Amino acid sequence: MIKIKINEQWVQVKKGTKVIELADAANKKQHLVCQIGAQVKELNYALSERNDGMTVKFLGLDHIEASLAYEATLRYVIAMAFYNIYPDVKIRFSYNVSRSIFCEALTKNFNMSRAVDPIKNEVKRLIDADLKIERVTLSIQEANKLYKQFGFNDKAKILKYRPETIAHVYKCGDYYNYMHAYMLASTGCLSNYSITPYSPGIIIQYPRYELNAQIPKFVEEATYGKTLQQAYRWSKKTKLQTIPEINKKFEENKILEFVHVCEARHNRMLSELGQNIENDIENIRLIAIAGPSSSGKTTFCNRLRIELLSRGINPVTISLDDYYFEKEKICEIQGKPRAELDLEHINCLDTELFNKDLFDLINGETVTLPCFNFKTGKREVGKTIKVDQYSPIIIEGIHALNDILTSSIPKHQKYKIYIAPQAQINVDDHSPLNTTNLRLIRRIVRDMKFRNCPAATTIDMWQSVRSGEFRWIYPYQESADFVFNSALSYELCVLRTKALPALKEIKTGDPQYLVANRLIKYLKYFKPIEDESIIPCNSLLREFIGGSCFKV
Repeated sequence: MIKIKINEQWVQVKKGTKVIELADAANKKQHLVCQIGAQVKELNYALSERNDGMTVKFLGLDHIEASLAYEATLRYVIAMAFYNIYPDVKIRFSYNVSRSIFCEALTKNFNMSRAVDPIKNEVKRLIDADLKIERVTLSIQEANKLYKQFGFNDKAKILKYRPETIAHVYKCGDYYNYMHAYMLASTGCLSNYSITPYSPGIIIQYPRYELNAQIPKFVEEATYGKTLQQAYRWSKKTKLQTIPEINKKFEENKILEFVHVCEARHNRMLSELGQNIENDIENIRLIAIAGPSSSGKTTFCNRLRIELLSRGINPVTISLDDYYFEKEKICEIQGKPRAELDLEHINCLDTELFNKDLFDLINGETVTLPCFNFKTGKREVGKTIKVDQYSPIIIEGIHALNDILTSSIPKHQKYKIYIAPQAQINVDDHSPLNTTNLRLIRRIVRDMKFRNCPAATTIDMWQSVRSGEFRWIYPYQESADFVFNSALSYELCVLRTKALPALKEIKTGDPQYLVANRLIKYLKYFKPIEDESIIPCNSLLREFIGGSCFKV
């Protein structure tokens, strides 16, 4: 017998008891995975001596780890449905549609629109049957044989780069697959989802933990979505869609070429952006730049400035940080004590003064700007500037795309840029990589390099960062005139050399282990680029690893 704490009570259970047996019958469909100590476990996990004295906590769709398991299980069931009805058709899942999964057929001349109803019916049948999903441990050789038996050659390829001698797969009836994620206990746990046609494939939506387990209304984001599609097409044309394809560059001794192909794509996007601004420079007086954390905004601003200078355009940069109110004023505005202030709220900025200064500068006036001293927490007198008609003002910050910040400037005088990494990389055809995880890895590496901040501390603050992004950045991304994709297909080969050792230092009992383990699960598959001398000094990646010519 072992002793565990569950539902705030200590109980004794037999060794080998599965966690799902301890769940309340009424809540079994709400309990999706569990947390034992600091680790996530599936509900079919069998308790052993190592769990003695630990707390078992059930996790539902309001928790990110349960949400990820739900989404992975939904992909699993849809892949199973395709295998049952169209066994010869190869499909690929990707995140190239905002906040949804996109599924396309890789098999030529297969009509996905005709498959929608049969697939929806088969998925419903599988869910109604409430089939058990079990984890099976195999040797690499056994897993390789199994994948080839099911025609999953893409999954067989990734095994070549797996550092462990064993592999996990999930069994549901006679079907086997692996999604590089935790899974729900049975197909019947999938209570809410949406499958709709979206040429040339289908869109799959699922409950989002950040929306209180609701499925967001599908909104076709023309600007942002177009950039995602461009990234997808580029990765397809350059054969950089999967980790095995990326690792193949090492085997072909094409690492230098690989790095510079990715950098050339950034150069081309900057050139296109510079041309767009030059074409309308007589109207554009303000260039506003925003994007989520670790998108590479600082380096991007420097490179954009150089691009514009090469076209005879002399931009002037104004820092939004200088327009922060002092803490006492923010307390007064928000009606809260210092400890409870929302320092990301737009009311922390003196938008009235900022609009006045922008208006005066654009109309040819000489303006003395403020300068916020973060050491004293006081606003001081800054530099005095004047701009001419060929000197657009650049602003960059969390609120840069919010029109409240620049209400005094007519829309035709503003050019808005949204920047974010939109990597289109899969572990295999059924397992796309999440770009939010890419940004977190960037930030972990940057914080270690420049802030002497361990990975655990960055992970602790990440959810707060994400909450601010959902409130202040994502709602305004579609108002952008240009979306810059800051992803570099080679970057995880570089970042893994720094992030992987740091993540492995986080112990199984540490509260940050859940996230660290999730990142390790796919980061370990990338072959490492250890020679950083091949990375250009003006690369956006230098903002995170150091060595930037801009001294970020």
